[in-house]
Amino acid sequence: MSKGTSKRVHARVATWAALAAILLSIASLDGCTSAKKLVYFQGATSKDDTIAIAEPFIPTIKKGDVLSIQVSSLNAEASAYFNPVSMAEAAATANGTNPLARTVGYVVANDGTIKLPLIGQVAVAGLTNAKAGDLISSKLKNYLKEPTVNVRNLNFRISVLGEVSRPALFTIPTEQITIPEALGLAGDLTIYGRRDNVLVIREEGGKRIFTRLNLTQRDAFRSPYYTLHPNDIVYVEPGKARATSVDRAYQLAPILTGILSIIAIIATRR
Repeated sequence: MSKGTSKRVHARVATWAALAAILLSIASLDGCTSAKKLVYFQGATSKDDTIAIAEPFIPTIKKGDVLSIQVSSLNAEASAYFNPVSMAEAAATANGTNPLARTVGYVVANDGTIKLPLIGQVAVAGLTNAKAGDLISSKLKNYLKEPTVNVRNLNFRISVLGEVSRPALFTIPTEQITIPEALGLAGDLTIYGRRDNVLVIREEGGKRIFTRLNLTQRDAFRSPYYTLHPNDIVYVEPGKARATSVDRAYQLAPILTGILSIIAIIATRR
């Protein structure tokens, strides 16, 4: 083997060795998370291992809510007079308007009422959507034949923040959502998210309540915070592995820079 060929071989070996060192350094950043900490709802599995299903959460209307109210009757033309907001909502959807930015709907005033065509003010705060629909329907009988009313809350929203794949504010059209469903919308927790200490922030009775759930245990199903309420905030905090990986990244940065410099020097001498 000639002297020039030997130098080229040694240069290639040195280059591959440097690359291997970089890969090993990067791989070491992700080796600190225990697999057991990533498993949801741990426990024995048998036919007798059951948890009672809680009663479904039925939200009530509050001041500041934005309501969609759709009226129908035997006379479709007459019903359309009571649906100006519904028609505007449909137009906004057709135009591709961001649903979070839409303002169409009946806003519940501070006194708990909404104002409808002909009927005037209707007190709806504290009622479920079904009860509010029945109340409005009873008032419409003076104007329509066999009216039916469908009421929906347009601003039933929850926020999912922290160590999840897609943190965001989500509008929930069904008005029913659990923590696993909310985390599913957000793309699930990252490998660094703490599944044993998920924070739920809820506004209730003029206060903010802070509660933590351990999603690695099945007792989470029994929590009154397992089913989310409007305006709940779900926050997933980072674990120690995230902080460790960041610290190691800062520690390894000079080393990696040096390795890359060596590779550059070797490459220029080839």
